[in-house]
Amino acid sequence: MFGKLQHNRVHINQENSASGYLEYEKARVRWFLSTDERSLPTSAVQQGQRTFRSITIDGQELEFSDGFTDLHTRSYEHILSGQGFTLEDNRVAIETVSDIRNQKADINGDDLHPFAIKALS
Repeated sequence: MFGKLQHNRVHINQENSASGYLEYEKARVRWFLSTDERSLPTSAVQQGQRTFRSITIDGQELEFSDGFTDLHTRSYEHILSGQGFTLEDNRVAIETVSDIRNQKADINGDDLHPFAIKALS
């Protein structure tokens, strides 16, 4: 979907959080993942949320914390019915995750995710 991976940089690689920057032919991605509740945005905490999932595309945020489990269930249903993605379809994602897991964190650069900046302070 996004084309070939061109750059993959990891900014945080800790036990409870990770963050980095991915640049593909057709997309630039600043990402942040955390299991630490202190990383939740204030608005999510005020609403009593224990999770927060969001993606911003061309400046428009899509927050999809609710119903996320359903996405996994539907994906598994497609896989079990023989309609899932193939290994080749997922090759770029698998190779990217492998590279992320084995990279040393480097916080230098201007492509830090805003949540990563908060986590580092």
